[in-house]
This record gives sequence, C-alpha cells and structure tokens, in this order.
Amino acid sequence: MYHQEAESALPPYRILDLTEGGCMLGGRLLADLGADVIMIEPPGGSPSRTGPYYKNIIDPEKSLFWWAYNANKRGITLDVAQAEGRKLFKDLVLKADAVLECFEPGYLNHLKLGYADLCEIKPDIVLTSITPFGQNGPKEHYQASDLTIWASGAYLYACGNPDRAPTWIGFPQAGLFGGAEGAIGTMTAIWHRNNTGEGQYVDVSMQESALSPNLNVLQMWDVSGVEFHRLGGALYVPSTGVQQPIYFECRDGYVMILIQGGNEPFISSSARLVKWMEEEDMAPEWLVKLNWKLDYDATTMGQPIADRVGEAVERFTLTRTKAELYEEGAIKRQILIAPVSNTRDISEDLQLKSRNYWEKLEHADLDDSIVYCGPFIRMSDTPLKYQRRAPLRGEHNDEIFGEELGISREKLNSLKEKGII
Repeated sequence: MYHQEAESALPPYRILDLTEGGCMLGGRLLADLGADVIMIEPPGGSPSRTGPYYKNIIDPEKSLFWWAYNANKRGITLDVAQAEGRKLFKDLVLKADAVLECFEPGYLNHLKLGYADLCEIKPDIVLTSITPFGQNGPKEHYQASDLTIWASGAYLYACGNPDRAPTWIGFPQAGLFGGAEGAIGTMTAIWHRNNTGEGQYVDVSMQESALSPNLNVLQMWDVSGVEFHRLGGALYVPSTGVQQPIYFECRDGYVMILIQGGNEPFISSSARLVKWMEEEDMAPEWLVKLNWKLDYDATTMGQPIADRVGEAVERFTLTRTKAELYEEGAIKRQILIAPVSNTRDISEDLQLKSRNYWEKLEHADLDDSIVYCGPFIRMSDTPLKYQRRAPLRGEHNDEIFGEELGISREKLNSLKEKGII
C-alpha cells in the first residue's frame, strides 16, 4: 500500500481517477489533501496531455496542462475497454475508496463497471461521475464542449461588452468547476460512508456547476424581474440602468477604481481621487465642484455624468503605471484602487511570495525544477504539501500492478504487448 511520508489532512484514501480535461482538478485537490490518487490513462497516453508545453517542446510528457492538474498523483496506464483491463480495474477497486470519472452517461454501465457493478466488488465504494448535463434528463447524452457548457449555465451571457456578442473566458472553466464540485461530493460521500458504512453514487452536472458563480444574476431575475446585461468594464445599477465605469486603462495595463458617490466610503475615496488629479492639474473645474453625495448618487443620476467622469479619470490614469496608481493612490491616499494583475504580475506578487504560495517541484527527468501554484487552503496542523510532480505515462505501473497487485514481470510484459497497460 501507498503510505504518506508526513501527516496529511486526509487519511490516505485511495482514489482511482479516470477523468480528463479540467475535471482532473477534482483528483488533484484530493491528492493535495493527502489522498492516494491514482491517475489512470489509456496505454497510449491521455488526450489531456496538451499544450502549452515545457519550453515549447511538443511532447506529451512535457504538457504543462497535464502537470498542473496531476501533481501529487501516481499514474498508471490501463485500457478498461478490454476484458483483461476491466479485470485489473476491478482488482484496483477492491483496494479503493472512490472512483472519479467523466465518461458519457452509461459508458461504464456498458462496460459492466457502473455503480451497481462496482458495489458487487466493494459494497461501500463511492463513484463520482462528472458529465456535461448529469446522468438523466433530456440532455444527458448531448455532446458538449467547455464553451457550450459555460453558455448553457448562463454565465456566458453575462460576460463581455454590451455592444458585442458574449465573450468566453478563453481557458477551460466548466470542467474545473465540475472537477472541484466532484472533489467536494466525493469527500462528502466518504464522510457519509465513514459514519454509516454505506457507499453512494455522486452525480455532478457541469452545467449546474457553471450556474454556481452566477447566482446573483439569477436572483436579479427571480426577485426583481431584471434581466442582467453585459457591462464590460462597468458597474450596473438596475434601478436606473446607469453603467458606471470601474476599469481604467493606464500606461502598462488596467486598474479598477470604485468611483462612486451617495455614501461612504465611496464619497471620500472619490473626493481624494479628484484632489490627486487636481494636484496634477488634470481635474477639470466641473469635476472639482462635483458633489459626490448628491450629484453622483447611482440611484438618481443619469448615464451622461457617469460617462463624463469616467473619461476624465481615464485621461489621468493613462499617465501612470499600475504600480504608481496603487502605491500612491491606494496605499498613500486611501483611494479604492486595485491593479488588474496579469500572469507576470502575480508571479512577482509580494503578498504571494510572503506566504510562500509558489511551490517548486523537482522534475528529475528534466534535470529542472518547476514552479507550481501552491496550496488552495492553509491548514495549521496538517499543511498541504506537494510531494511529487505529475506522473509520466505508466510511471507507476510496476509499483501498483506489480508490487501491490502481485502481477509478475512476465504477465506485465504480456499485458503491455496486448495494449492493455
């Protein structure tokens, strides 16, 4: 059996991970917490070993996507579509606590590896299925992409500028949400099993997962009958329809500034911004005289004043960098300003560095160490630790099939020749 080298948040529950794409995040979260997650990929390698690649070397073993979502896991190759592969999988289930998968609904049942089948092998097993639309309903067998799932969850409609079609977040999101909720569901089911002795089936719909960050928009419709409109870089006031700009271009990117009136702390913050602009001789007279309590009350003002203020402020921000606006404006003058960070910014962020967020993992096969995003939570007594890079194809076949299942070297060679492992 696999043993942790240090105390971890979770006991070494064994999780068999059959997921792909963003859904692999579920197993990654459980592995970070200390579970023994075994990533199972086809003998030829997972289709999720995609770009971008380490140093732009197009090689499945150098997939940054694969590395990101499979660190801390062990890895084997196994074709569960073949009879001998299914037999090996069932042997693994005997020693497992849970299985994660994202096949089309009914696929595992077709292979006689569905929940009922697995329960015959191990009655208290937890099976978590992550699919686009769930295991039942009129769309259960619909094909989907990350984009179409994001659209079906209504979040796509809320993203982008009002005068353009909706804008997709250009990186997989729905799978990540599904994977994260799959991890939560799996741990909840294991907790239930620990208390009752009963396993259960966890059905995760990525469409439903994509609804979760959009709940306030749904409430606007349910409570007020207001249809949310795409705003781009603006703050929408439903009662008046006014769109107040909050994102402003500067010399090296963008900053967010909460320019508002009506009440505190917005009145004082906006007044301090105008005072700074006035000191730099960049505040028009009408802006200096603006009454932030009465003239810029979002519940009563019109769109022209919001546009006029936004244009004046951006003329000022264009003369400064993000760092200058943050350090002088936010820190020294107590203005509600925040830089819009890009990837380089967060990699150099002093706050993240001070918390030791970035973790280096050794990649002996590359004679290099790679920086990874750090723990998703901080725990005082059982800190999350990164102990291994993502597995190479079949890296732990000998360890798991040979040492743990007791399969001989000759048999392993035969299974490999047949394309089963």
